[in-house]
Amino acid sequence: MSDRKEEEKTATENEKEEDDNDKEIDSSSEEPIVDGNTKTTVEEGRVGDDIEESQAEEHAEKISKRSSSLLKSIFRIFGPGVITGASDDDPSGIATYSQAGAQFGFGMLWMVLFLYPLMTVVQEMCARIGLVTGSGLAGVLKKRHSKKIVYPIASLLLIANTINIGADIGAMSASVRLIFPQLPFVLVSLAFVALILLSEILVPYDKYVKILKYLTLSLFAYVATTIIVGGNLQQILVSTILPHIEFNANFAMLFVAVIGTTISPYLFFWQASEEAEEDVAKKKIKEIGKGMPKVSKKEVKIMRADVMLGMAFSLLIMYAIMVSTAGTLHANGITDIATADQAAKALEPLVKSFPNAGEIAETIFALGIIGTGLLAVPVLAGSCGYALSDAFGWRQGLNRKFGQAKHFYLIIVASTIIGLWINFTNIDPIKALIYTAVINGIVSVPMLFTIMGIANDKKILGDMTNKRLSNVLGWIAFIIMSISVFILFVTWAK
Repeated sequence: MSDRKEEEKTATENEKEEDDNDKEIDSSSEEPIVDGNTKTTVEEGRVGDDIEESQAEEHAEKISKRSSSLLKSIFRIFGPGVITGASDDDPSGIATYSQAGAQFGFGMLWMVLFLYPLMTVVQEMCARIGLVTGSGLAGVLKKRHSKKIVYPIASLLLIANTINIGADIGAMSASVRLIFPQLPFVLVSLAFVALILLSEILVPYDKYVKILKYLTLSLFAYVATTIIVGGNLQQILVSTILPHIEFNANFAMLFVAVIGTTISPYLFFWQASEEAEEDVAKKKIKEIGKGMPKVSKKEVKIMRADVMLGMAFSLLIMYAIMVSTAGTLHANGITDIATADQAAKALEPLVKSFPNAGEIAETIFALGIIGTGLLAVPVLAGSCGYALSDAFGWRQGLNRKFGQAKHFYLIIVASTIIGLWINFTNIDPIKALIYTAVINGIVSVPMLFTIMGIANDKKILGDMTNKRLSNVLGWIAFIIMSISVFILFVTWAK
């Protein structure tokens, strides 16, 4: 019996072994036959693909970081000169240059090359005064002259800037209503004023300056439009080199307006005070107007390069606006810009291949006006704060908190709010922008005369006074501005 059980047990084990062998054969037949070398090659291929993907991702990340760091390094190089140059192309400047291109075609392009050396020399003098003295322009004026000179000049600046602020805010609000016509003008204007004031008061100086630098990019829409519009290249080059002058009231007014919006009083005060702010930021002086910073010749060279770059950028945009409006508006018989939507038509060629090109052009125009307005209005209001604080000896500076410089910030608030009030009069925003440029041109004449005196005063600037070329170009600017304002008054009298 026991033998029988053992036989059955042995038979069962043999069956199990056969089943196991069958399973092994089945499973081995399902798998591909791969020798050791082939398997290794496949694995290496997969690893290689993973490495390539990883390297590609790392390369893309490096390029992204490199381009980002390049952009940051470029903006780090930009100083007060670039911000000043970009803020010069404010809504008032855009309206003035657009009107010049629409009314006279390429006839005023020559003013770009004509104004560049004059504008650069004037702004360089203001920058040098602020950098070397560590004080704003009005503060230096007070040291050199009596209060009887300082107060009228500061008052003229305050009046011109307040009107300019009002015109810029009006243009920004009108531009928004191109896109969202259902929004009330008053609500949009109040929103812009609140945004500008809160940013200028609450945001620290170093971060605020970075914001202003990035806003300069909004101006390149006109450069792109100029390239697309094109035109008769020979005619453009001839108009750029050969002066075209017309003896009539319209040309005289626009001539003064172009000069006034290019060589503007608020830029004089802003440039000087921002250089002094840089002295404070670098801890060369404790606050603006307190002490004399030690400035090397290398720093003066860097400042000059910054001013030259800023003014070149400003006039590049001026040139682009004139060419684009001449090639679009003037070429199609639109010679007088009365509304924001007419001005926006200059940008339509940029998007003509897209559906709803008119709406897209209006959007780009609106963004450009809003960007430049957000850049220029704080500069306008800030220059008022600097000028009056210098004149009355108040503490000042965007690097200070509201409680540390109450008078300075209250002037900024007051000039912005009064400017806002101007918009509730029956003044067309586009026309107001052009009239603002004319006012700036008139006010610049006495201010430029006083700047020339300071820039040649060795008691104030030591060995950093004007050289011969600066004097020649500076006095040419003064004489031309004086004559153009005189001609304007004569033509108005007629």
